[in-house]
Amino acid sequence: MSLPLSQMKTGQKGVIVQVAGGRGLNSRLEAMGMRVGHEVTKVSSMLMAGPVVVRVGNTEIALGFGMAQKIIVEVSE
Repeated sequence: MSLPLSQMKTGQKGVIVQVAGGRGLNSRLEAMGMRVGHEVTKVSSMLMAGPVVVRVGNTEIALGFGMAQKIIVEVSE
């Protein structure tokens, strides 16, 4: 099941399948180690908006809500 990173539940894991953004967003995410095919785990988020904290490998990254909505993840059950 594919859904935006912002809609994942806390503790859920998934693999990034698409980044629905431009070159700027793609290059910023790649600089942080988030690429298509990498596994991410949602650590926490605020209600409705605010930062979304994810773990990629051994690194935790805080993303803005808008940025997290553009990252499409295939959630593993």
